[in-house]
Amino acid sequence: MTRIDLNADLGEGFGRWTLGDDQALLGLVTSANVACGFHAGDATTMRTVTRDAAARGVRVGAHVSYRDRAGFGRRFMDVDPGELADEVLYQLAALDGFARLAGDRVRYVKPHGALYNAIVHHEAQARAVVDAVRAYDPTLPVVGLPGSAVLRLADAAGQPTVREAFADRGYLPSGELVPRGRPGAVVHDGDEVARRVVRLVTTGTVEAADGTSLRVEADSVCVHSDTPGAVGLLGALRTALQEAGVVVRPFVDAPHGGSGADAVP
Repeated sequence: MTRIDLNADLGEGFGRWTLGDDQALLGLVTSANVACGFHAGDATTMRTVTRDAAARGVRVGAHVSYRDRAGFGRRFMDVDPGELADEVLYQLAALDGFARLAGDRVRYVKPHGALYNAIVHHEAQARAVVDAVRAYDPTLPVVGLPGSAVLRLADAAGQPTVREAFADRGYLPSGELVPRGRPGAVVHDGDEVARRVVRLVTTGTVEAADGTSLRVEADSVCVHSDTPGAVGLLGALRTALQEAGVVVRPFVDAPHGGSGADAVP
């Protein structure tokens, strides 16, 4: 039986400013990457999203990032590895507190934006992320790009890993994402997103930006909540996966508390 997890970035507003439709997205995803306050998010948003995710049986992940709210976490920062590890711990612990109030807990860690891209190759920062997660909970999975340094180091340390693919992002022939700002970096068409993901999930391949076929093995597929029309993209994607006989369900076990559902209807 072919199965896949669907995740999206949630809780990325701040104060009176909102980004994305968290409630609609919670009805479509099986895992929610919740901003922890460094690139976006605040205490009230974190509490609200973790509460609503637990009620729907959606798994909560800590979407940790550089301390870069002005740049939305999409600018590389040459942070000392020790400081970076402490800041990852700070974000993870904060979100986990709210998740536990909701009767659940953080189920995985997924770095955001520039940090996510940096630790594909940046060994020191990748090790800092792994060290932070392992210090907090050696059973927490780390989500990252297949073949990345962070997944390699996590695996070597005995930390669970989750391979991620992207529904709405273009791929380079190397398997890395097309940098934002370049043509083909973001895929907006719902039919194209659905076609690409069904192919990826059922065959393990995706078309790279140069037209070549790229091998990508994934346990979870992400749709960015700030991609225009994200709710529609996810809706079309879920329908296409179900029509292809793919079961959409979380990559982690049922939570303690919440609905405990194994799949979102």
